[in-house]
Amino acid sequence: MTMLWIKAFHIIFVTTWFAGLFYLPRLFVYHAMSEDTTSTARFKIMERKLFYGIMTPSAVLAILLGIWALYLMPGYLFSNWMIFKLILVGLLVIYHFSCGLIIKNFKEGKNFHSHVWYRWFNEAPVLSLVAIVILVVIKPF
Repeated sequence: MTMLWIKAFHIIFVTTWFAGLFYLPRLFVYHAMSEDTTSTARFKIMERKLFYGIMTPSAVLAILLGIWALYLMPGYLFSNWMIFKLILVGLLVIYHFSCGLIIKNFKEGKNFHSHVWYRWFNEAPVLSLVAIVILVVIKPF
């Protein structure tokens, strides 16, 4: 029964983390396009609250619950699909921290990319989510 609760909350926090991973880069698109100080200030607040208030706690809880689930079912750790899933999760963590760096740069008035770059940047978590769901549900290898 405990494992079902762990899985349920793991899925909930993965979902909220991904909601942020999908929405934050979209805010970067609009932030990069904004030209007035009111909009720029508003985007800085929205990005900060999303990253620190929702995304980061959700990521930490999703990862901790995933580790707990693996602790309770250690046989999964050495399956090929899980190894690939964990690699993708590691890449998502790097993506998450790169979002934090972008927020820091915007806060300091530095933007190194165009809104078009952020539109492409926004697609990475989508590809990761598709791959992770296929790995977990289908277990292709």
